[in-house]
Formats: sequence, structure tokens, C-alpha cells
Amino acid sequence: MSIKFLTPKNALEFFTPDADDPLEIMLAHTGISAGFPSPADDFKESKISLDKTLVRNKEATFYAKVSGQSMIGAGLDDGDLLVVDKSLNPEHDKIAVCFIDGEFTVKRLSVSKEGVCLLPENPAYDPIPVTEDNNFQIWGIVTHVIKRL
Repeated sequence: MSIKFLTPKNALEFFTPDADDPLEIMLAHTGISAGFPSPADDFKESKISLDKTLVRNKEATFYAKVSGQSMIGAGLDDGDLLVVDKSLNPEHDKIAVCFIDGEFTVKRLSVSKEGVCLLPENPAYDPIPVTEDNNFQIWGIVTHVIKRL
């Protein structure tokens, strides 16, 4: 299932995991060498479900696609797929999907006794201080990133 929220600056698309009917794909047990391959290694494989592997709490997890470049320093690029868990506590330095003043954003949380600030990971973008005047909600904490090469 896909839900798209449109905002003036971007579009953020959300998906829900389907753990009841997971797509199972082959998994190489020996790992894939990033150095010189060893032709002598046995190649064992079995099936893996990404939903079952990446989703800890099915009822509280959703997927969202990254839109924009504000988090490239954290390795989040435009078009990446985020796995987001709503059951995790928002804590200092965690990356979160937030709703602020009618727009969705993904930013690093800065939590201190002075308050909350949403920090981009790209120097071209400014931090977003959260005040009592903001309509603000943390939708969930990013647990995994699935990248397209």
C-alpha cells in the first residue's frame, strides 16, 4: 500500500510493510567479498524476506522515500527508501521522520534542555528549531536505509 503526501516543497511517499505475504529472495550465506573473491568458497544460499529482516514491529513500521538532498551527509540520498519505526523513542542524535507546520521532513534530532532542533546533514540547509508555535510531531525513527545504485 502506498500513500503520497504532497507539500509545497516536495512529495514524501509512505508504504506499509506486507509481512503476511513477504517476497522471499535468495541470500548468500558466505557473504560477498569486497576484496579478492575466493573461488574455493562454497556458495550456500537460502531465502530471506526483507520485510521480516528489516521490520521489528509490523504494526508500527512504515517505509518512506527520501525526497531532496538535506541528509546526504548521513547517507540519505534522494530516492532512498527508509524503514521507519513509530514504536521507538525519539532520542538525541537519532534520525527521524517528522511533521512540522504542514510538511514532512527527515532530519537528525538534537534534543537538549533548551528544546528540540531538527538538524540537516548538508551545510546548504539550515537547522530547524522547534518551538511551541510549531505544529510538530515525530512520526518515527529511521532504522534502515535501502539504497538504489
